[in-house]
Amino acid sequence: MKKGSYMSSEMMHRIIDMIESAARSRPSAVEFEMAYQTRIAIDRIRFAIKQAEQYSKPCDRMREASLQLLDALDRLESLERRFQARSRVHSGPPSASVEHPTHGSKIGNEAGL
Repeated sequence: MKKGSYMSSEMMHRIIDMIESAARSRPSAVEFEMAYQTRIAIDRIRFAIKQAEQYSKPCDRMREASLQLLDALDRLESLERRFQARSRVHSGPPSASVEHPTHGSKIGNEAGL
């Protein structure tokens, strides 16, 4: 073999580390599923709060239940904001157009890209 015609073990380890680091830094499929379930829970808690306020008689127990629901809502919204921030950090801005690799023509957003 010629000198320099193969990658050194150290270089391969660096490349693998970079790839693994990039994969760990992006939200996983499970995290996306959890974010979706969080959004559903937020919507249902909001609905329950509105229904309780609209149809129940004011009393200490209902106020306490509403406060508990509001606390849960705040916690879920905080979690959702952290997920949104994390997923935005690793996704670049969408490009307005993409150059076709063989034809050199541009395909714009109207094509769904």
